[in-house]
Amino acid sequence: MQASGRDSLRAELATMSTEQVGERVPDLDALTTRELVAAMNEEDRSVPEAVAAVAPEIAAAVDAIVDRLRRGGRLISLGAGTAGRLGILDASEAPPTFGTDPGLIVGLIAGGPGAIQQAVENAEDRDDLGRADLASLSITADDAVVGVSASGRTPYVLGALEYARSVGAITIGLSCNAGSPLGRDADIGIEAVVGPELLTGSTRLKAGTAQKLVLNMLSTISMVRLGKTYRNLMVDLRATNEKLRARAERTVMLATEVDAATAAATLASVDGWVKAAILVLVTGIAADEAVARLRSGDGSLSAAIAAHATTGAASDVH
Repeated sequence: MQASGRDSLRAELATMSTEQVGERVPDLDALTTRELVAAMNEEDRSVPEAVAAVAPEIAAAVDAIVDRLRRGGRLISLGAGTAGRLGILDASEAPPTFGTDPGLIVGLIAGGPGAIQQAVENAEDRDDLGRADLASLSITADDAVVGVSASGRTPYVLGALEYARSVGAITIGLSCNAGSPLGRDADIGIEAVVGPELLTGSTRLKAGTAQKLVLNMLSTISMVRLGKTYRNLMVDLRATNEKLRARAERTVMLATEVDAATAAATLASVDGWVKAAILVLVTGIAADEAVARLRSGDGSLSAAIAAHATTGAASDVH
């Protein structure tokens, strides 16, 4: 970048709330460790409030995501640095939590997989890389794309969202500065303004925490709306280790009030599918029928139980 370009960028950074010098704790290096812990904790208290302030935008984004997922589309998030890593974290945790296909929720980071552990120089400055990364996924109008950038101006993210809009995908911009290019250009802008960081400009702190909270909400609430939970229980989790197998049994026990042995035996009869095991125990139908009903419907356990109750009541009448 030429000197004139850096001058322009410095001037732009000076207007961003995330780049301002905080006044409450100006001398970090003069504080004791206990004082630093207290100061950082105090700063972090403002993050949930910043997220709460954009609750309507988050809800609108969830509804848009659910609509696309019901069409057979995907939820794709992307960013550079911390923002990209948080999106990948969220995507990687969806399959074991909700039993989703790994291709349903996808995370991209500027610079590719190697940038997850080590920064890739200048990758975030390439808007063409953002477009290329999305193009490699063959995105369509059925997909939802979430661009994440604390500043709201990262070229990689802006280029990606420009490409997403060109193919008709719904675009969501998550940033931590008001009036950002990302918030302006996205179909739905979510600007969780957290203010200056304790360590000036280190947006892996409050901004990163806000991004994590919002990404959690987008994916988790979308899965709830799609019937991937029953009450507040994880009923589509994949039991891939001993802890999760124990959690699966406990979930069945919590939902049906059976003992551990019954829960384990019922889970075994439906190949470990928590949702199907609960349906068997609540309704009394056979294991293979429970699996078939869930697969033929929309996957909602509550709906399957309600449908059985209605069918049973009708049978009693006749």
